[in-house]
Amino acid sequence: MNLSGNLGPSPRSLDVDDLVTFDSLVRAGSADLEGWHAQSLDLRGRSAVLEQVNVAGAIFLGCTFDDGTEDALRRRGALIFPRLESVPFNPYRGSLYSPVELYAGLTDAPYEQLPDARIYQWSIQPGQRHRLDATLASALHDHAIGDALEEALHSGPFAARSVVGVMGGHAAQRGTADYTQAARLGWLLARNGHVVATGGGPGAMEAANLGAYLSNADDGGLQAALAGLASVPGFRPSVSAWARAAAAVVERFPGGTPSLGIPTWFYGHEPPNYFATHIAKYFANAIREAILLELCQGGIIFLPGAAGTVQEIFQDACENYYGAREKITPMVLVGRNHWEHQYPAWPMLRSLAEGRPMAERIFLVDTVDEAVAVLRG
Repeated sequence: MNLSGNLGPSPRSLDVDDLVTFDSLVRAGSADLEGWHAQSLDLRGRSAVLEQVNVAGAIFLGCTFDDGTEDALRRRGALIFPRLESVPFNPYRGSLYSPVELYAGLTDAPYEQLPDARIYQWSIQPGQRHRLDATLASALHDHAIGDALEEALHSGPFAARSVVGVMGGHAAQRGTADYTQAARLGWLLARNGHVVATGGGPGAMEAANLGAYLSNADDGGLQAALAGLASVPGFRPSVSAWARAAAAVVERFPGGTPSLGIPTWFYGHEPPNYFATHIAKYFANAIREAILLELCQGGIIFLPGAAGTVQEIFQDACENYYGAREKITPMVLVGRNHWEHQYPAWPMLRSLAEGRPMAERIFLVDTVDEAVAVLRG
């Protein structure tokens, strides 16, 4: 799985995204930095160290140096990507986002003034998508997010764990039966040892991340959270009120179970939810969609939804249709009436699967409890 979009095999490069790692490697005797990717490091005060090592083939992305050091590194063969002060985000970041970071200032300021909203406003400025500097900054950012996501899955909090995707409509309002069922699904999946991954937005996505977050609480804790959230049903008319209600739940239940949210500023009018502890937010929606489906090796559960969820069903079906038997992952559609009659994706999916290995890995159920039982095997 290559979530960062690297063009070469990963063993040829070493990502160094914190000073502790940089210093420890140098102290351990690393004298050749070829293949190093140093991201957003403040290397001021380390000019003497840099003079003593071979930097040919090293890449420095958005790093800060003592005066004169940058030119010297270039002359010695290093490739340096400059800091981009004109964009409201770090295109070389070395980690995923957290809700606290994207909603920094939420207590005292309206959502429109917070980092998530300011980045979205930057992305939709007239002509922005056609400007070279903006395109490069966005692409570098998405590469960095993919790299951070891969690290989280392989050596971070989600390492060696089954990732199950939950797809569903953004329109499910807090306090409704659909929202409650999505929260129960996330709760059950996390209690069964799965990492819950969603599109990171509102509605069913928020509910599934909420359920996962509170999976160490008893059912009473989940119900109390759902009751509290119901007073602010959706992010319209006020994202600020919607997010503050979620932040209050997190404050009441600190240290919840980690889960993933993978939203996009392409749909920036839908804010990221506050319950996904690790947020891989992309500018490019096509990359985001492909990565979200790719990482869900434990299967995907599709809750009732409309166009976006239907698209995700058949994008996943295409992967399973052409995939090797060993790579086929479960697809579980929840809601017989919804998927057989209202949006009849199930008949088409069943027809596609007929006579192929994926036929044994598609399921239509009525409840989230049945969906979890299917994955349990």
